Amino acid sequence: MADEQQNAQANGAAQNEQQKAQFQIQRIYLKDVSFEAPNSPEIFRKEWKPELSVDMNVANNKLGDGVHEVVLTLTVKNKVGDDVAFLCEVAQAGIFTISDEIPEQAKAHTIGAFCPTILFPYAREAVASLVSKGTFPQLNLAPINFDAVFAQHMQQQAAAQQQQEQPKADA
Repeated sequence: MADEQQNAQANGAAQNEQQKAQFQIQRIYLKDVSFEAPNSPEIFRKEWKPELSVDMNVANNKLGDGVHEVVLTLTVKNKVGDDVAFLCEVAQAGIFTISDEIPEQAKAHTIGAFCPTILFPYAREAVASLVSKGTFPQLNLAPINFDAVFAQHMQQQAAAQQQQEQPKADA
């Protein structure tokens, strides 16, 4: 009987913690999209030896108490020789509830890695669809490990902060 009460209290405490520290997807939407094929139709006559470059950016905007907009922007540029075959930019966004009870470091990881991981498949599909509609060969972007990207970003920030503090120590 005592064990049941302890289990019930432990479960109740765990549920309270989950209610305090919550994460929820409110909405996922396409915020901005652009597709250009500036050298068509001439580009279709060239031998297809593309040079693909992909740039990525993650931005966030606090909308209110515990509500954040996270925007994953993918810019895909494909060149054949010196000519741009296509330029595709997709800004895939989401509105997420990230409660203020989540510690700052965990909140930064959620915004910088977890949310972009959720948004990436939508952005990747939008890019693939636009490229296909431009009648270019199918383009499937490789998955991105946003945890690793976030960790690298944090290391770069720490190194930059260390460099800024060094001259002060030397002075």
